[in-house]
Amino acid sequence: MPELGSASVGGASDGNFAGAVGAQVLDGLGAVGGGAHAPSEWISVAALEERSNLLNALVLDLINE
Repeated sequence: MPELGSASVGGASDGNFAGAVGAQVLDGLGAVGGGAHAPSEWISVAALEERSNLLNALVLDLINE
C-alpha cells in the first residue's frame, strides 16, 4: 500500500470548515471515480479492494494507538 501523505485539493466538504480553523481533516476515503452527483457518476470497481484496504488500515491504526 502506498504511503499516506497530505495535499491541498479543491472540492466541497464540511471538512473545509474545520480545516479553515486549523484542525486536521481526513478526506478522500471514498471510492475512486468521477462524475460526482451526476447521472454519469461512476466508480472504479477495480479500485474497491485497495480503497477497502486503506480504510481498514486506518481503522486498525486508530484503535492501536
